[in-house]
Amino acid sequence: MATLRERKTYRKRVMNSVYEAVERNRPEVSGATLRDKLRIPDEDLSAACAYLAGEGLITVDWTSHKTPATVSLTHEGIRFMEEREERD
Repeated sequence: MATLRERKTYRKRVMNSVYEAVERNRPEVSGATLRDKLRIPDEDLSAACAYLAGEGLITVDWTSHKTPATVSLTHEGIRFMEEREERD
């Protein structure tokens, strides 16, 4: 299982990747794309997505194996990323 620091890093990387897709007018990202691009193990990617979905920042369509099939930002997730972008 990932450490707290790793879990936070995974969540941030997921949010950044999905936000980048939105900026390119792609409303969702496949779970396989996230896993391959970010090189996050399935278990940790699923945990990160479940956490972010629980916070209302993303929506996830799950596969039968409980891994993300597709991930998209919610309106609140977009606002969160825009606010973070303005601060940085």
